[in-house]
Amino acid sequence: MPTHDRPPRVVLVTGASSGIGEAVAHRVARRGDHVVLLARGREALERVARDCDRLGAASTMVEPADISVDAHVEAAVGTVMARHGWIDTVVGSAGVVAYGRVDEVPQDVFDQVVATNLLGSVNLARHVVPVLRTQGSGSLVHVGSVIGHIAVPEMGAYVLSKWGVRALVRQLQVDNRDRPHVRIEYVAPGGVDTPIYRQAATYGEAVGRPPFPVTTPERIADRVLDVADGRRRGGQVGLANEVIRFGFTALPWAYDRLVGPLFSLAAQDLTAPRRTGPGNVLESQQDGNALRGGHGNALVAIGANVVEVLRERMQRPAPGDRAPAPHHSRS
Repeated sequence: MPTHDRPPRVVLVTGASSGIGEAVAHRVARRGDHVVLLARGREALERVARDCDRLGAASTMVEPADISVDAHVEAAVGTVMARHGWIDTVVGSAGVVAYGRVDEVPQDVFDQVVATNLLGSVNLARHVVPVLRTQGSGSLVHVGSVIGHIAVPEMGAYVLSKWGVRALVRQLQVDNRDRPHVRIEYVAPGGVDTPIYRQAATYGEAVGRPPFPVTTPERIADRVLDVADGRRRGGQVGLANEVIRFGFTALPWAYDRLVGPLFSLAAQDLTAPRRTGPGNVLESQQDGNALRGGHGNALVAIGANVVEVLRERMQRPAPGDRAPAPHHSRS
């Protein structure tokens, strides 16, 4: 239900057509705020806007834009300011994923992952931070990832981009210390049940899925808004993230040995048919956008992966086994 003890706030959400961004839009709509929805696909944004209207948003704006294109972001922010004259909260949650080693992912796909996730975050900051500084107040929260603190197999483009987002937020905090009421923060989820994995570019050995333990986009949305409103500090979401980070930093020899097999079991779907292609990295695939990813129970998926690994090992010839030599008859 809308909150009536304060005026509606203006909240701009990128990546609003799916997953965490959509969940954030729903949350701010329920409390009666003005919602500005930004993503590449108008059709998916219109769907989310109808939901926000139904949930009680003070108003909704749909701004189709590719966040990796600076001019698109500049125009969208200008449109918001022309209508509302103010922005209270900005949530940067737009992101895409590519699976495959650095040498396997095509150059245009690799570059676009970095352009969307990292340079898109820079573009957003470039145009909203001056607004917040002029106002003297407001919040910018970037959605990062635990992968912005570690390295994992076959996700080089995503790892690079998310490390960069974390560095960007830290730099913005240093640059804007002279505006104590301008809050710039960062939230790092682990595995979240969103469509991003099914829509990912895939050039590696397996199809990706959210790593165990998997949480909901609504939980991450709640954390993002708590951080934006100053009720909680930014950072990792979940104890598992802290354990993984500790292993990566304090026990690199163990981490490097274990991350390959554990990632394969917990963050890939070894039973799904392998597909190759750019997914939604180069252009929006609006039919695949949704609030949830429908990935099912993570423990069941890990069990299925274990069975698949055992099945493949049983079918593999034992070391030293040789195929029988062909029989040649003599004439």
